[in-house]
Amino acid sequence: MRDKGTERWSTYEPFYITLNDKKVADIVITNHAKSRYTDRVEGNDTSHEEIGTWMWECLKQDRIVPYYRNEQDVYLIDDDLVVVAEFSELEHERDLIGNPLHRMIIVTFLGRMSETIELRDLKSYYSWLRHSRRMTLIKNSRKRK
Repeated sequence: MRDKGTERWSTYEPFYITLNDKKVADIVITNHAKSRYTDRVEGNDTSHEEIGTWMWECLKQDRIVPYYRNEQDVYLIDDDLVVVAEFSELEHERDLIGNPLHRMIIVTFLGRMSETIELRDLKSYYSWLRHSRRMTLIKNSRKRK
């Protein structure tokens, strides 16, 4: 997912958008993220390209911010939609200065904070989830004995 046009003819413009310390030049949507987007965000079936184009526009308009200050994996779109992303360096791709460009891999869409109140504090939500799963496993192991 790259920008197709440049502002002026015969100029070299890097095709990346800075997000924190990463220079995002490409966006990849995983199949899991696509299914979560359909379930939790849009409702109707959308293609990988449509989601990628929408994410690229969000990046260009500075609508994506980190969920936590020191966290590099979880991001908020429009202060509502929670997204998990990973970054990998693009091989043989550099900006004009020589710094590496990155690929943003969208792992999943967790949902909207306005709809799922538990997403407002992810750390407590994940600890609750781990605890509830552990308790379920303990209950199931008791039943087998």
